[in-house]
Amino acid sequence: MSDSKPADQFFDAAIGLLHRVRAEEAENIQAAGTMLADTVAADGRLFAFGAGHSSLAAQDIVYRAGGLALMNLLTVPGVVGVDVMPATLGSALERVDGLAGAVLDSSPLRDGDALVIISLSGRNALPVEMAINARALGVKVIGVTSVAYAARTQSRHTSGTHLKDHCDIVLDSKIAVGDAELTLDTIPAPFAPASTVVTTALLQAVMATTAATLADRGIEPPLLRSGNVDGGHDWNGRIFDKYGDRIFYRH
Repeated sequence: MSDSKPADQFFDAAIGLLHRVRAEEAENIQAAGTMLADTVAADGRLFAFGAGHSSLAAQDIVYRAGGLALMNLLTVPGVVGVDVMPATLGSALERVDGLAGAVLDSSPLRDGDALVIISLSGRNALPVEMAINARALGVKVIGVTSVAYAARTQSRHTSGTHLKDHCDIVLDSKIAVGDAELTLDTIPAPFAPASTVVTTALLQAVMATTAATLADRGIEPPLLRSGNVDGGHDWNGRIFDKYGDRIFYRH
């Protein structure tokens, strides 16, 4: 590490990753935003899924002021965040074969919908099977992952494949294997993960593209407003009434 402060080092690393993603993933971001806009225009529904810390990026685009009201969180009990006790149980559940199929069988996902699957490594059974089974249902899948993991880690799914191998569109977060941006001689392990910062930014870029693409087609994007500004609740109420059959987080 250089003589600069660790905080500055982290900001530099995160900003560098964001610049890379902006430059190298621009085409895929546009394609993903267009796919979601196509889904909305065709009366399809939108879903997002992530396990563990990857769930943070999924939750960031659901029921969010300034975000698309139609984005729903696909939840798997025990793996959404680190609220389960012990937290290590969530990691173990990601490796269970067949769990994704059981979740999808009881979910509202159907042919014509779109699903965003976030998994940094993309190597565990849950995200891999989620993508495979969703596509078998006729659902379009956008994967958000670090492609580097597929080259440097072994899949934990029986197929030997990673999430990136089963998606219609892949967004590469460029995160290095291990998800730690800094090292220091006095600390035995690398530290300071940036995957949440980058993945969240990637998905918000996709959401912005979706909204603008719908508007370009003469379709008003179903956006939510903050409930902390005057008129926000009334605005959102009208959106919920109009699109209630495609919004599942209010049931």
